[in-house]
Amino acid sequence: MTIYIDGVLFLNFAFDFLLLLATSIVLKRNTKIFNIILGAFIGSLSTLVLFFNITNIQLFIIKIYLSILMILFTFYYKNLKYTLINIGTFYIVSILLGGFLYLLNIEFSYRHEGLIFYNNGLSINVIILFIISPIILYIYVRQSKLFQKKVKNYHKVNLKIGKKQIYLNGYLDTGNTLSYKDKPVIITNIKNTFKKKKIMVPYVVINGSGIIECIEAKIEIPDMGKFDVLLGFSENINISGVDVLLNGKLEDKKC
Repeated sequence: MTIYIDGVLFLNFAFDFLLLLATSIVLKRNTKIFNIILGAFIGSLSTLVLFFNITNIQLFIIKIYLSILMILFTFYYKNLKYTLINIGTFYIVSILLGGFLYLLNIEFSYRHEGLIFYNNGLSINVIILFIISPIILYIYVRQSKLFQKKVKNYHKVNLKIGKKQIYLNGYLDTGNTLSYKDKPVIITNIKNTFKKKKIMVPYVVINGSGIIECIEAKIEIPDMGKFDVLLGFSENINISGVDVLLNGKLEDKKC
């Protein structure tokens, strides 16, 4: 079997380039293409190690060392936390891509009877893998951005009503800007069992209008601050795991 070193190097370089590019996009690093190319070139050198007679442990250590060099040359060193995040994300992206490609190879290259697998002599063409890889990474990057955008709106909320304190899971609803007498209205799905004066607040939405029952309360949100609010009660909160919808105006008032 003839192995072309330049072909293997180029293939390895291409995959490393995709991994570093995906890492840069996910972490929103302001990285130059030249740095990504340099990092991918360093990573491709790991292929040459395969032609030396070394143990698996030595090969593993060399690959770890080269991957760290890849990250340092691509993103530079600013501090330990910054570097560890870069390395960790790079490994996650690598495992994700490697796992998908391994799964595809197993599906196409093996047939099975129950739990017994047999090689059917087929394999996925390298060119096909190279075409599929950017698609997989694109889907991962896109989903990561959507996940990050959604997760950043989740907040822990310490609700204070008189002497009572309740800890809730909140979601910052930017579409909720309802306020009454300069107090933002937040919505919860817990029952109103509090002996507080009820305030009936009118509201208008796309589907119509109505009146929501509220009481005065105080909330404390880490990284945002403390606020005086009106707590409205509604059973129509359809976000899984969320007890209270926070008012979008709290973003402007945070301290």
